[in-house]
Amino acid sequence: MPGLFDYENQLEKINAHQPPLNKLDKIIDWEMFRKPIEDALYVEPKAPGGRPPFDRLMMFKILILQKYYNLSDEQTEFQIKDRLSFMQFLGLQIGDKVPDEKTIWLFKEQLKEKHLAKDLFDLFSGQLLGQGIVAKEGSIIDASFVDVPKQHNTREENADIKKGAIPLEFGKKDKNGKHSKLSQKDTDATWMTKGGERHFGYKDHVNVDEKTKLITKFSVSSASPHDSTELENLIDDTDKQLHADSAYRSEKIEKYLKDKECESHIHEKGYRANPLTQEQKESNTVKSKIRARVEHIFGFMTNSMHNALHMRCIGKERIESAIGFLNLTYNLFRYEQLVRLQKVKMI
Repeated sequence: MPGLFDYENQLEKINAHQPPLNKLDKIIDWEMFRKPIEDALYVEPKAPGGRPPFDRLMMFKILILQKYYNLSDEQTEFQIKDRLSFMQFLGLQIGDKVPDEKTIWLFKEQLKEKHLAKDLFDLFSGQLLGQGIVAKEGSIIDASFVDVPKQHNTREENADIKKGAIPLEFGKKDKNGKHSKLSQKDTDATWMTKGGERHFGYKDHVNVDEKTKLITKFSVSSASPHDSTELENLIDDTDKQLHADSAYRSEKIEKYLKDKECESHIHEKGYRANPLTQEQKESNTVKSKIRARVEHIFGFMTNSMHNALHMRCIGKERIESAIGFLNLTYNLFRYEQLVRLQKVKMI
C-alpha cells in the first residue's frame, strides 16, 4: 500500500516538471490577500461550535487555480481531488476535506456581493505601482470580447431586452414560486459582430503598462458599446503616454487626453475623402509595434489560460467579478514571468 514516502516521491517528480502553479506559489506572497478577504466576509458567530469554514485564503487560491485552468465548479472539485499539484498548491494532504462545487460557488457569490474582485485586483496593482515595478511611462488600452452562454429567446423577448426591459415570460414563477426562467437568462449581455464573427456577452477593457504588459486598470461593458466609450474609465492622472488603435481616435478623446496631460499615440484614422498620408502610415506602423503588446495579454488568456475569455456565468455582476479575477490571475502569472526572467524584483 502506498505510504508517505511514495506520496512525497511523486510530488518531487511532479515538481521537477515545474508546473505553473508551483512556480507561482514560490513567488507570490498570498498572505497579502488574507486580511481584506477575511474582513469583508467576517460574520459574527451566532453560537459556539459548528463546523469551521474552509480557510478563506485557500478558497481564494482555488479561484486563481480555477481561472487559470478555466474549470467549472464541478471540474474544480474533481481536479483538486485528482491532481497532486493542485493539492500541493492549496496546502492540502491526501485525505483532507476538499470544498465541494456548491461551496466554491457560494464563495464566489460572497466575493461578488462584496465587490472583492476589483478590490483584490487593485491591491495587487497597488503593490506593483508602489514598488516601482509598473512605472506608467507608457500605457496601452484595448478591449476583448468575453463570450457567455448564448440565450435562446423568442424574437419578442429579444426586442424587450434590447429596450432594457425584462420580458414578462421571464418573470413567471414555477410551481415552487421561483422565477426559474429569469435565473437562467442573461439580460445584460448583448450581441456584437466584429471581423465577421458574432459575439454574445461582454467586453474586458484594459489599461496595460507598456513596459511590463501588466494590467493596471480595467472596466467591463456589454459586448455592443464601442470600445472608445470606456476610455475615460481606464485613464487616470498617472498615465503619461497612451497607445491605442484607431477605434479610439476622435476629437473628443484627443481633447480629453490633452486636458489630462497625457500624450496621445493613438493610431490616426483615414477616411474616403481624406486618406492617410504616407507620413501618417509610417507613424501608425511605428505605433503598432508598441500597441501590439496588448495582444499578448489576450493571447495568454486564450491559450495559456485555456480559453478563459469564454465564461460560464451570466449576469453583469457575476461577469464583472469573474473578469476581475481573470485580470488578477493574468497579472499574478505575468508577474511570476517577470521575476523568473529577472526583469523585476519580488514584492
